[in-house]
Amino acid sequence: MGGPVGRSSTRGEGTRSRVRGTGQLGRDKSLYEGDGDGPPEGGEAPAGSERPKGGRRAAKGRRGNGGPAQGRSSRRAPKSGKRRALRWSASVLAVLILATGGAGYLYYEYLNSNIKKGELTLGDKQMADHKANAAGQTPLNILLIGSDARDSEANQKLGGAKDTFGAPPLADVQMLLHISADRSNLSVISMPRDTMLKMPKCTAPDGEVFPASTGDVQTNESLGRGGPGCTVATWYELTGIRIDHFMMIDFAGVVSMADAIGGVPVCVDANINSRGRDGKGSGLKLEKGTTSVQGEQALQWLRTRYGFEDNTDLGRAKAQHQYMNSMVRELRKGTKLTDPAKLTNLAEAATKALTVDKGLGTVKKLYDLAEEFKKVPTKRITMSTMPNVYGTGVNDGRVYPKAGDAEQLFRMVRDDIPLDGKASKRKKPEEPKDPSAPVGEIAVAVRNGTATDALGPASGRAGDVAEQLKNAGFGKTTVDPDNVTGAARTAILYPSADLEGDAQAVAKALGVPLSQVKKSTDVSGISLAVGADWREDGAYPVSKGKEKTPESAGALNGDDENACMKVNPNYTW
Repeated sequence: MGGPVGRSSTRGEGTRSRVRGTGQLGRDKSLYEGDGDGPPEGGEAPAGSERPKGGRRAAKGRRGNGGPAQGRSSRRAPKSGKRRALRWSASVLAVLILATGGAGYLYYEYLNSNIKKGELTLGDKQMADHKANAAGQTPLNILLIGSDARDSEANQKLGGAKDTFGAPPLADVQMLLHISADRSNLSVISMPRDTMLKMPKCTAPDGEVFPASTGDVQTNESLGRGGPGCTVATWYELTGIRIDHFMMIDFAGVVSMADAIGGVPVCVDANINSRGRDGKGSGLKLEKGTTSVQGEQALQWLRTRYGFEDNTDLGRAKAQHQYMNSMVRELRKGTKLTDPAKLTNLAEAATKALTVDKGLGTVKKLYDLAEEFKKVPTKRITMSTMPNVYGTGVNDGRVYPKAGDAEQLFRMVRDDIPLDGKASKRKKPEEPKDPSAPVGEIAVAVRNGTATDALGPASGRAGDVAEQLKNAGFGKTTVDPDNVTGAARTAILYPSADLEGDAQAVAKALGVPLSQVKKSTDVSGISLAVGADWREDGAYPVSKGKEKTPESAGALNGDDENACMKVNPNYTW
């Protein structure tokens, strides 16, 4: 296992929090408590739990705010009645909301006015651009955020925990959806809300500045630091994955969307009652087997922590994955959306429930995004959870990214590698238009960026890597002894397009993924930053391109209809 990684100073690079300790999955201490009138914020706590200091900001804190078609020589099979009905109903809705005048236009504008919008990122670090594949396609990354805000009567009733009414919201659900560049597969990474990491500097829309944290902060607090744009910045800081859009929903939004969609089948392996004798818990009560949930019951399922598996946020993430996979399967059957009225209800519910970035702020743009999702078959959808370990001491019960495994998962998404392990349709990266010079003429400056928040720079790493390059024929390689600022990942930077081929030649010689070759105005020539992912001697750790999803990510395939949540024996009836 490689060493932990710290904050990066390289443009386009992120940060990985260090691992304080390791432990077996299943350890947990309650982080929150409710008031007996409903579930506590973001989840449920067992009897006798206490809220740790700093878990939520005080309530006085600010808020983030006709017939079968024929060919010349063949005849296509007629479409099924269900498919025709689905196309017909979709066409009806399209007429309703995309009419060019009169009531249809007004209704379209009404739906647009429902959508709440915000800045994509509130951080001061520019996100790296996607690298297109040979066909010129780029992936799409959307961050889904579930807010626990108690800012309305509906959210307060659904969320409970009166002591948190009016307090800054927490991002208690965070899922990154990655649609591959060729639209052949979709990967999801959930981050447990209890994850501890460094917060980047965020500037709220009203100008308030939230300084970068000096210590580790629970990830769900990012939403209270100016809004969802800070959650986006926090994800980028940790993973180095460019995020194109965010979509945020609150309690009431989940209920309205679940009602509009209709029932979604979920499964438990035993009777479950997630409401303790003290009145705390999500209130979910189901019999063993498969039940179709919707409305408030769907929200209870998505919020249940105590009652699933080992009563941790990891079990809740699995339940959310099961729900999402099942929902996609139900929607694609067409049985939910053959009625124009239901389609209209879903359009209204969705636009009222969502807060999105400004680049996604119209019905047309949301529709276009949905069309991209539809290109991916359910059998190529993979749900996963960020590999993690438990902290120790004051952070006992919280989790940290698992060194090695977490970065491997992030790298696979950055490099657009399918998490299901199946062959990708991706072609090799397009060669730069300007070919590389002879290696003996390529000047490379190597620096030691292996320092982390917990560890100093690994001795001699720049010199060792420089020697590898010289042995490969790069005679003009030098060592930059002064720049030892930490970088989370090894990166090769170049200042202009005429040097891209040279920079790629350096990467190929060392086995560094081409996705880690980036254009940067911060350098005047080719600069190689040996990151904290390469603290040990030898070849670059992923030089052979490991493409296996870590087992610790708990991958779940979208076609798995046998998925069933394990119920904790203490929450059966």
